[in-house]
Amino acid sequence: MQHRPEIPEAIAALQRLVELFSLRRRQLAAEAGLSEAQWRLLEEVAGESFMPSLFARRRDCTPAAVSRGLRALLDADLVRVDVSPDDGRHRVYRLTPHGRRVLRRLRAGRERAIAAVWERFDAGALSGFVRFADELADQLASYAGVAPSEAGPPSVRGSAAGASR
Repeated sequence: MQHRPEIPEAIAALQRLVELFSLRRRQLAAEAGLSEAQWRLLEEVAGESFMPSLFARRRDCTPAAVSRGLRALLDADLVRVDVSPDDGRHRVYRLTPHGRRVLRRLRAGRERAIAAVWERFDAGALSGFVRFADELADQLASYAGVAPSEAGPPSVRGSAAGASR
C-alpha cells in the first residue's frame, strides 16, 4: 500500500524522538549510577503511597523484578524499609537522605535539559505539538483497542507543570 510521503517521514521522526528520549533517560540515570528501571522505582518510592505490588501491576512486571530493584536500591542506601505501624504484614519504603540527594540530582539534570532544549521553542509551536501528540495518542489507543486513559495520561494543558516542561 502506498502512503502519502509525509506519513513515513512523520513515523520516522517520532521513532527518532523516542530513541533520543530513551538515550537521555539512560544517560541521566547512568550519571547517578542507576538504571532507568531503578530511577523509575526511586521516583515511585519518593511518592507517598508506594506499594510494590501496585507498581508491578502498573509497569506490567513481576513482583520479583520489583523486589530485585528494591533490593538494589536498599543495597545502594537510596531507600530504607520499615514495618508498617498499622499492619505488620506491610512494608513502608522511604528514601534515605542519600536517595533524596540522588533524586534531586536526577531532577536537576532533567530540568537543565528541558531548559536547554524545550525553552527554545515558542509557546505556539509547543501548543501545536501537544495538540498533535494528544490526537495521535488517542488515535493509536483507539486503534489498539484500549481506552485513552489506559494508554497514559493526556498532556497537561494550562497548568504550571505543563508550562514548565
